Amino acid sequence: MPECDYCGATHDSEGAHLDHLESEHYDELGPIDKRRVDDRGSGFDVPVGPIAIGVVLVAAAGILGYVVFVAGGNGSQEVGPYQSDHYHGTMEMTVLGNDVDFSQSQYQVRDNRFHFEGGNGQRWHAHATSVTFGYAMNALGFDVSTDPNTLVYRGDTYTDGEGYEVVLEVNGNSVGTDYVLKQDDNIRVVVRET
Repeated sequence: MPECDYCGATHDSEGAHLDHLESEHYDELGPIDKRRVDDRGSGFDVPVGPIAIGVVLVAAAGILGYVVFVAGGNGSQEVGPYQSDHYHGTMEMTVLGNDVDFSQSQYQVRDNRFHFEGGNGQRWHAHATSVTFGYAMNALGFDVSTDPNTLVYRGDTYTDGEGYEVVLEVNGNSVGTDYVLKQDDNIRVVVRET
């Protein structure tokens, strides 16, 4: 039971004791007791500093996440759902002097969103928005990466500068795997020994 240092009265709780100090002795209180009386009304005993730091850290993490995964755009763009778009282009692929025949069954409608169809090995079909060069190659069963250009074809890995030249182009320009294909794009992939 708290006891009043000013008059000796006892109280059932700390709250009752602080009420007594405010009503009976406020003008006599020292700075510590005045602060105890004044602070009890706020009901907020948690220090503000750690909360402010926590809020700043959470906000910084949110901003960083947005920049990296939404606004960054490199590789983070999702291919749209099947039938969200429909466009076409052409593709040529030559590995060590041998042309890849996309009219073969393993390249025909292997993936709903990017494929060749109807036995035609010249014209690719994209049936989704935001189909990237990397997605298209993967849909056909090829792994590609850049920096340096690398192609995995029939289990063999060909890396530019390691005895091979690996060309990954769209419309005559080198592209990364995140390049988004457009109507009438011409994909060209060439692997040759150096």
